[in-house]
Amino acid sequence: MTSKKASISFIFATIFLDALGIGILIPILPDLIRRFSSDPTFVSHYFGYFISVYALMQFLASPILGALSDRFGRRPILLVSLGGAVLDYILMAYAPNLTILFIGRVIAGLTGASMTVATAYIADISDDNTRSANFGMIGAAFGLGFIIGPAIGGGVGTFGHEYPFLAAAGLNLLNFVFGLFILPESLPKELRRKVDFTKLNPFKSLVKIFTPSTNLALLWVYMLFVLAGQVHPSSWALLTEFKFKWTPADIGISLSVVGITAAVVQGGLTRVLIPKMGEWKALIWSILIGVIAFAGYAFANAGWVLYAILIPSSIAGIGGPALQSLISRETPSQEQGELQGVLVSLASLTAIVGPLIYTELFARMTKPEVVPPFPGAPYLLASLISIFCGIIIFIHYRGIKHENNSN
Repeated sequence: MTSKKASISFIFATIFLDALGIGILIPILPDLIRRFSSDPTFVSHYFGYFISVYALMQFLASPILGALSDRFGRRPILLVSLGGAVLDYILMAYAPNLTILFIGRVIAGLTGASMTVATAYIADISDDNTRSANFGMIGAAFGLGFIIGPAIGGGVGTFGHEYPFLAAAGLNLLNFVFGLFILPESLPKELRRKVDFTKLNPFKSLVKIFTPSTNLALLWVYMLFVLAGQVHPSSWALLTEFKFKWTPADIGISLSVVGITAAVVQGGLTRVLIPKMGEWKALIWSILIGVIAFAGYAFANAGWVLYAILIPSSIAGIGGPALQSLISRETPSQEQGELQGVLVSLASLTAIVGPLIYTELFARMTKPEVVPPFPGAPYLLASLISIFCGIIIFIHYRGIKHENNSN
């Protein structure tokens, strides 16, 4: 295996394992928390805390790890992150109490932030002919990890809560050994720079969403659009377990289907439908489908209904790329890097806040005193958020058309 092929294989495996770790946890997390308390409200709250703290650590650590890799090189940061992941999975497998398990999720978020460094590594070793394909590989690795992760978590988890974590620890250890002996450094010493701590504030880029610009409305739509989508990782396992008595294996299979449909849409249909429909129509239809699908999940009365909604509604996945394209089109070329940083920050913010909102709502609407309980409330909220997105888009689009007609 040539050095470059080995490097790309390592980065693919690293990103795949990051996504795998996320996917493994979701189906088994309710049972994992239930080891320490059987109170349904407690389980719901801590489900949200665990998902949010992971996203928070990634939000805080991503710029720091990126800066450290600019100073010390990509290779040592990637290897330390993988080593940390191995220890973290073992810690979570045998955590004796909830505090240790929570610390494990903090460490997992810190090590999972290595995607920033992995992306920088790919940029280092790519040229104009290979850059698009190599960055496409990152998306494919993440998608594959999220397809396989829930299946491992749900399937292997039936034998014991520790086995999915031990499997993930073993895979990360193999990749660590592979990188230790095979992975070359991608950033030459003469190109390294000192860490500028003034640029490590992850909240700095969020100021953009309060600064008047031609993109302001679309940035708010992007944040709300992604916030609505956060209902799936936050509420799917809780809803299906509470309402349909799904096991971790059932939840894992369903989430793998989510991953497969997302991969089909992102990898194929997006390239076909957006050019035919145009970005505005693609976005509007995506929001409309989201409104209907989220409401459908909220009121579904049988498990098979979720699949009946899930598969056709996956077409709404074209909305994200269409929205990003519209935002990018309105941004000068010299500001594109800053824009992507803003979008990543907004997505991270929703991943922190979303689970707290949705799991709190789920807990409130499934308390014993609520008769009848309404476990689908988080999905109804996501539907309402999507309606609000549609209203903003409608007003913004009309304003653009009016301005164009005036000119």
